[in-house]
Amino acid sequence: MLTPSTTPHPPDLSPRQVHISVRELTMAYDDFMVQKDMDFDVLRGEIFIIMGASGCGKSTLLRHLIGLKPPVTGEVFFDGQNLWKLPPKERQSMLLKMGILYQSGALWSSMTLAENIALPLTAHTPLSAKEIADLVSLKLALVGLSGFESFYPAEISGGMQKRAALARALALDPEILLFDEPSAGLDPISARRLDRLIVHLSESLGITAVIVTHDLASLLDIGTNSVFLDTETKTIIAKGPPDMLLRTSTHPTVKEFLTRGQSKRTATSAREASR
Repeated sequence: MLTPSTTPHPPDLSPRQVHISVRELTMAYDDFMVQKDMDFDVLRGEIFIIMGASGCGKSTLLRHLIGLKPPVTGEVFFDGQNLWKLPPKERQSMLLKMGILYQSGALWSSMTLAENIALPLTAHTPLSAKEIADLVSLKLALVGLSGFESFYPAEISGGMQKRAALARALALDPEILLFDEPSAGLDPISARRLDRLIVHLSESLGITAVIVTHDLASLLDIGTNSVFLDTETKTIIAKGPPDMLLRTSTHPTVKEFLTRGQSKRTATSAREASR
């Protein structure tokens, strides 16, 4: 059983270590190949972006990382431990070190925010009801929702629902947070506020964030490293900080994605002007 702390973990100031390693990973649904031969590392404390066009396998990769789907071939390591070769009990203990924010938020509509956030604490810790209530209030305060314990999801805005779901993801003091399209359905201001919150959590708590997104403004603003999944070759075709890839990548697919197709239009205009 876990006992979450009542104070944030101090960030690890030592040289960054590899937190997550993916080696020769191949993903498929029956005979349909999604991605193959994927290799990348996520360093501790990074805000790591998984990007690519719709249907490239971003969310499927996330399912492999959180233990919902075993790979066809390849390995996933957390702190050097092979996720899919651990005994079930040890794998479960490892997965409890992760929190996830689903695209829809996935809050239980019939429960208050406090009851939603208390769920993992009740299921996985020996804490008393009073201790859980105190931790719930702390997690809500951490995401800027102090005083909203008794509200139901339908009574708050979409951006607030995402932050409440993030508070639930933080309930067990995870080392890793995984996000599936966190800005989906949010207005630009709410999306920006959520981005700032993710950066704050990474910097203040030392949390490693892995984010599946195609929100260009977000990934270019907060991403410190990334991989680009390609639908044509069905593998990773670019790695590195998203803003660096925007400036330096010569791959037409990556360039077109990161410029919203502007680079392709510019090249076409240049050819037409030279005729």
